[in-house]
Amino acid sequence: MHKSPFLETALAAARAGEEVIRRYWQQNVAVEIKADMTPVTVADVETEHAIKAVIQAAFPEHGFFGEETGKTNPDAEYTWLVDPIDGTKSFVREYPFFSTQIALMKGDTFILGVSNAPVFGEIAWAEQGGGAFWQDKPVRASEIATLPAATLSVGNIKTLAGEARGWGGLSDIIRTVNRTRGYGDFYHYHLLARGSIDLVIESDVNILDVAALSVIVREAGGVFTDIEGKPLTLDSTTVLAAATPELHRIVLERLGRAGEEGYALDL
Repeated sequence: MHKSPFLETALAAARAGEEVIRRYWQQNVAVEIKADMTPVTVADVETEHAIKAVIQAAFPEHGFFGEETGKTNPDAEYTWLVDPIDGTKSFVREYPFFSTQIALMKGDTFILGVSNAPVFGEIAWAEQGGGAFWQDKPVRASEIATLPAATLSVGNIKTLAGEARGWGGLSDIIRTVNRTRGYGDFYHYHLLARGSIDLVIESDVNILDVAALSVIVREAGGVFTDIEGKPLTLDSTTVLAAATPELHRIVLERLGRAGEEGYALDL
């Protein structure tokens, strides 16, 4: 496949970050708690610096929004969004459900995504108009369009349960689907993009966690919005991702949100 300079840079940045991650993996690194009560380690910070160095060397005029180093050049046409270790708790407790997330945004649109899980052993990427790839292979979401045939993965059930308006609908969805799992983090989006599951519902996320994954799922033929059916923005905190527009629409209706003013129906 043809890889644009943007994609080549993102993949190179992911490899640079992976080198740092592997150096600190299973080394009992110290953990600090940030103001938002999330953990951070020296591995997070150094990985982001390594990624940022690669990106800024290639595109010094671009903006950068990193989990650990914040924002630079916020008025730039292009902005890179980076979570160096999405799943720091997993990294610290030494199980491999963590990843590096690198996305590129042009204006308000996410146009590129790389999701690298080095210890787990998976990488996926996509660029707008170029299709989605997993382990160097092109992938497509499934064609499943009904709940009884669908496999659902749910993330952050605690906060989903706190949304009274949608909880009854989610309970109904869980009773209706063929199978329910809670793969979480990067993994259920990789599975969705390559046709192995069909639906993801998740809450309490940061846009840095899912921006890259949204591009991958969309380029695989899926639909990726927030739980109200709205396009992702920098402020989004929920996800409703489905293999097909039909399945996405059904879930919106079951959650009791479809048809309300401002919510997307024609997807």
